[in-house]
Amino acid sequence: MMYEQGCSGYGTLRGAGGKGPGPCSKRIHVFGPSGVCLRRFGERGDADNDIKYPLDVTVTSDGHVVVTDGGDRSVKAFDCEGRGVLAVREGFSLPWGLDAASESEVILTDAEAGALYRLSADFRRGELKKCQMVRSRLVSPRAVAVCPTSGAVAVTEHLRARGPSSTRVTVFSAEMDLLGQVDTFGLNLLFPSRIHATAVAFDGEGRVIVTDVCSQAVICLGKPEEFPIFNPLISHGLFYPVGLTYTANNSLVVLDSGDHSIKVYSST
Repeated sequence: MMYEQGCSGYGTLRGAGGKGPGPCSKRIHVFGPSGVCLRRFGERGDADNDIKYPLDVTVTSDGHVVVTDGGDRSVKAFDCEGRGVLAVREGFSLPWGLDAASESEVILTDAEAGALYRLSADFRRGELKKCQMVRSRLVSPRAVAVCPTSGAVAVTEHLRARGPSSTRVTVFSAEMDLLGQVDTFGLNLLFPSRIHATAVAFDGEGRVIVTDVCSQAVICLGKPEEFPIFNPLISHGLFYPVGLTYTANNSLVVLDSGDHSIKVYSST
C-alpha cells in the first residue's frame, strides 16, 4: 500500500509493469508482493471521499484502507476495491499518522493538537462508533505504530523547540500508560548518531523499529523496558526513508522517498 503526498517531492510510485495514470489523478496505490501495482484509487477533489493531501495510510485486518487527509483534516476509509465507506471529521486540527489496532479500530495522531486518538468504527457498514482522545500534551506527534502482540503504541514526536531535526519516540501500553521514552539528545549522549525518526513500527518480538533520515538507516531501539538500545538493521542502500512496516511473513518494507521506491527486506 502506498500513498502520494502532494504532487512534488515524491513523484509517482509505480509497480514493476505499470505505466498508470498521471501523478495527481489517483492518491492511493496498492501493490502486490511482486511489486506490480494492482489498483489505484482516491481522486483528488472536493467530494466527500476524495483525497486532497494524504499523510498516512493503514490497512485493517479485514482489508479496509484508512487514510489521514491533511487537506480537509479528516480520516477516510475505503473498502478493498477503493470505494469510500466512511469519512470522519471530529474536530481534528491536523490528523497525521495512523495504524490499525484491529479490524474495527485505528490509533491516530493529531500533529497540531498534540494528541493521540482511538477511532472505532464498523467499516463494513460505514458507521462511526467512537472517536476518543486517549493522550494529550504530545509535541507534534506524527508517525504511530501499534504492537500486534501487546497492543502497545509507539509515537514519534517532533521537538521543534530543540531544533528542526530533534525527535522523540514515546511508547504507551494498550491502556495508555507510559512505558518508555527516548529522544535525539539522549541517544546522542550514548551513541555517535543523531537520530531523526520519521517512521516507527514494532517487529514480531515487540521491539521498536524506526527509520532515521540522518544516518539513512533503519534502527532497532529495543523493547520499551530496554531503552535505549542502538542496533542498525539496515545501514546501506537507503536515501531518505520515511515509512516502514512489517508484513505477515516478517519481511520489513521501507518507503524511500529519496529514490521514490518501496524496498522489501527479508528477515532471513
